[in-house]
Amino acid sequence: MADQKPVPLLSRLRAPKGAVKGKRRLGRGVGSGLGKTAGMGMKGQHARGYGKVRRGFEGGQTPLFRRLPKVGFTNPFTKVIVTVNVKDLGRFDVGTTVDPETLVAAGLLRSKFDGVKILGTGTLDKALTVRAHAFSEGAKALIEKAGGKAELIEAPVAAEA
Repeated sequence: MADQKPVPLLSRLRAPKGAVKGKRRLGRGVGSGLGKTAGMGMKGQHARGYGKVRRGFEGGQTPLFRRLPKVGFTNPFTKVIVTVNVKDLGRFDVGTTVDPETLVAAGLLRSKFDGVKILGTGTLDKALTVRAHAFSEGAKALIEKAGGKAELIEAPVAAEA
């Protein structure tokens, strides 16, 4: 215990030497290095008190955001329908009920969607009960051929504001 350094008191803490720089004193004579024009250069807008310009200002030239055409439209009523292929359902155990919540938990889907559609790419050799908002004809046939069931569920109704 004798070889431990003493803990300094909080009231005596100081920054290390050279860590704190002094404040720049602008416009305090030519000998200070930042006198006369105080780092503002010669005459002009930026040398004066009102020298601030708004974001995107290009000196009076028509700014880029006004030169470019307005494009695009985002439909606020669009429905996001995510798709899952039959080949991706092979990771589930026999007899499992596969629904949108199960697909999100398995990492096949993210949680932001309005509906799930099962598509018929690949093969399926397990009997699963698949519940989704839509099925392609091929997907339905593959699921039923493997001994499973394809059940339609209704899309959730958005709450009215």
